[in-house]
Amino acid sequence: MQFDAELLLLAMAPVFLACIGWEAWHLRRTRPGAQLYSWRDTLCNAALALMQQAADKLAWLAIIPVYAFFYDRYRIHTWPASWASFAVLFVAQDLLYYVFHRCSHRVRWLWAAHVVHHSSERMNFSTAFRQSLMYPIAGMWLFWVPLAVLGFAPTQIVAIVLINLGFQFFVHTQAIGKLGWLEYVFNTPSIHRVHHARNDRYIDRNYAGVLVIWDRLFGSYVDEDPRDAPVYGIVKPLHTYNPLRATFHEWAAMAADFSSVRGGRNKLRALFAPPAWAADYHARRAAGSAVSGEASSINENNTAAFGTSRRP
Repeated sequence: MQFDAELLLLAMAPVFLACIGWEAWHLRRTRPGAQLYSWRDTLCNAALALMQQAADKLAWLAIIPVYAFFYDRYRIHTWPASWASFAVLFVAQDLLYYVFHRCSHRVRWLWAAHVVHHSSERMNFSTAFRQSLMYPIAGMWLFWVPLAVLGFAPTQIVAIVLINLGFQFFVHTQAIGKLGWLEYVFNTPSIHRVHHARNDRYIDRNYAGVLVIWDRLFGSYVDEDPRDAPVYGIVKPLHTYNPLRATFHEWAAMAADFSSVRGGRNKLRALFAPPAWAADYHARRAAGSAVSGEASSINENNTAAFGTSRRP
């Protein structure tokens, strides 16, 4: 099956905007005072989307030849254009998306790009636009190389990636409840609300792109519990609507940690350990500073008590 996914998503743009408009109106009418939309947050999301789209356009120019290299030299099969081949491509890419998404929460280098998507403290359709221009640098494209080896042409790979991401727009909402049996097969708004929550029981769960079967198969699924309403955003809130700061804050923090830690192993951890490593590292530093400060205070008190002095 052949079609231009970029044109399809372009044609869907009015639908995306209409959904945002409807949701903002609906939530204001049904949940007055909840402030589930904010002009500053929505404009930040839009700016991030434009930046990411521009970066992706440039990145594809370099990445597509890489896929072509693997497709031309290492493919193990050549798929005819058919619905069957599309189904194989769809399922294979969705599995790889699950792997990419889970790694993006467990590897700080990838998290530095992905954190942008999670940094809003609101959950609505416009949040789907909140993406990072740093995904090509982080290496998201590497996760799709196996598709070229499986025998799918570069244009097909780009198309299926865009389709997968296009579907995910519709799961970023609080206006839709649970969807019955669909929750056992597909990613849904309820399932994805869990993923965006920073509650202890929800954090780092539900990595699905389109199919939730991977979460259920690999043990990362958690149901949304009405007794524990999702609280959105990241553990250390960003508190900014500046798209540049939203894009680069974790890269800057990672670079600072890489510079400050000692030893090659710790420097690798600063880049590639789970994001929780950074929190533990800073907690240890803070504890060490507190102990140092307490010891210094004790020494000063002792010095004063015995009437001695010390040159700086």
